[in-house]
Amino acid sequence: MSIISLRNLTKTYQMGDSTVHALRSVSLDVEQGEFVTIIGPSGSGKTSLLEVIAGLRRPETARICLDDQLFDDTVRGYSLPVRLRKIGYVPQDDSLFPHLSVRQNLLYGTDGKSKRDTFSFDRVTSFLQITSLLGRNVGSLSRGENQRIVIARALLSAPRLLLLDEPLTALHASLKTTILRQLRSLHHEFGIPMLYVTHDPAEATEICQEVLILECGRLISRGNPLEVLS
Repeated sequence: MSIISLRNLTKTYQMGDSTVHALRSVSLDVEQGEFVTIIGPSGSGKTSLLEVIAGLRRPETARICLDDQLFDDTVRGYSLPVRLRKIGYVPQDDSLFPHLSVRQNLLYGTDGKSKRDTFSFDRVTSFLQITSLLGRNVGSLSRGENQRIVIARALLSAPRLLLLDEPLTALHASLKTTILRQLRSLHHEFGIPMLYVTHDPAEATEICQEVLILECGRLISRGNPLEVLS
């Protein structure tokens, strides 16, 4: 069953007198429970694709649905507000509040009581092995610890879809391997579809079921990572 349906997505930006196409008529479907990696060079439209799905940017043309809920329909002039989309988003920057503790960052904007037991505070913090960090100041965290907190905060929103935008870029190789294993396990543990952006073919091969390749804003290939990336 398709949980994400995206049709004819076009996104442009103005740079001076020029119009830059970040995305050009992209259409795709993601099935229930899939872990899909989006790969491509810088400027290929990877981040723009996530931001449009999350509702952070408005497309010029698109019809986007998550399961049975309409997110965007530019023909009708409709766009669902970000807060109602129930999407967990892990951006490239760390996005934690430096003046709050780890626990306060995780609970920011929530009452700590997810309506879905799947994403309870205790289950999420235990799974990501961050229970011992809850009283710490954000400034004292290592890069790897910081990334686990950001992922945990996204999960605590009880998302129907998880978007991750190059979350491992600044990590050294051994730490990348550790968190990649956690992300693969996270997908199986929580059973939500995930879109994972990277520029590293090794990451795509390591964790995902399917890879999408973007180039100059176009979806040029899709399929099994080992076959497509070869």
